[in-house]
Amino acid sequence: MHCQMPVMDGFEATAAVRRLPRERGGTVPIVALTASAGPAEAAKCIEAGMNAYLTKPLTLEALTSTLAHWLPAASSG
Repeated sequence: MHCQMPVMDGFEATAAVRRLPRERGGTVPIVALTASAGPAEAAKCIEAGMNAYLTKPLTLEALTSTLAHWLPAASSG
């Protein structure tokens, strides 16, 4: 979830997903993507309901590791 999307930012979009009934979005893993690398931004993402936090520039290793953690069934196949 990109934190600085236009119209609806990642924080607003995450809140909208988390308001969905559990079977429709309450358990969907959401990974923040932002250029802000500070600990305050990471805390803000987690407090907003995101599960993980990645900063730009994004590396393939960081993305792969994060996705494997939050989507273990997809990485085992």
